[in-house]
Amino acid sequence: MGRAYEYRKASKEKRWDKMSKLFPRLGKNITIAAKEGGGDPDLNAKLRTAILNAKSQNMPKDNIEAAIKRASGKDSANFEEVCYEGKGPHGVLVFVECATDNNTRTVANVKSYFGKYGGATVPTGSLEFMFSRKAVFEFEQPEAKSLEDIELELIESGLEEIEKVDDIVYAYGDYTSFGVMSQALEDLGIEVKKAALKRFALNSVEFTEEQLIDIEKLIDRLEDDDDVQAVYTNIA
Repeated sequence: MGRAYEYRKASKEKRWDKMSKLFPRLGKNITIAAKEGGGDPDLNAKLRTAILNAKSQNMPKDNIEAAIKRASGKDSANFEEVCYEGKGPHGVLVFVECATDNNTRTVANVKSYFGKYGGATVPTGSLEFMFSRKAVFEFEQPEAKSLEDIELELIESGLEEIEKVDDIVYAYGDYTSFGVMSQALEDLGIEVKKAALKRFALNSVEFTEEQLIDIEKLIDRLEDDDDVQAVYTNIA
């Protein structure tokens, strides 16, 4: 267990070093949202969410404004949001979300990472039914509202589950309810700290510490790629 534990500890510490890549990724999300729906957050819900998430990570205001301006620039890259699916070492299922201005480069890189670490990509859609996509909102519970009250007020907007961990409330709904739930939380005067569409494995699998060492090497390499926005697995 010792070697496995130390590797996992080092792996987590390494992810803290990736903070330098966080702002560019957040900025890319802002630029994509602004290109799709315009640079006015009041009229673009996706942009509002991207800015909200950037602020939650303490991204400077100047960086946010620069990312919005890039969307209207003549030389701005045309980013495309794409997903890749694969099976990694020991049969782990991996879902990779990317934002790229060069799909040929990105798919070649992703395939090479899987190949290097004992896995392979699979045709798009192969793992879709093994993951559920959810809208996830994080916020602090208002003093004037109980968790039960919030749950009742959000059910009609698509809320499926709500839980409180420490001081943070997590509200979950189907991904198609993202916009409606976002608006409902705004109407309730609840300040959302983070909001995102995330994927959750329908059937999680437990792996040994030794197997996790191999798996996390692949995950780390994927997360190191500038085009990769998020990586999801079926690790329990």
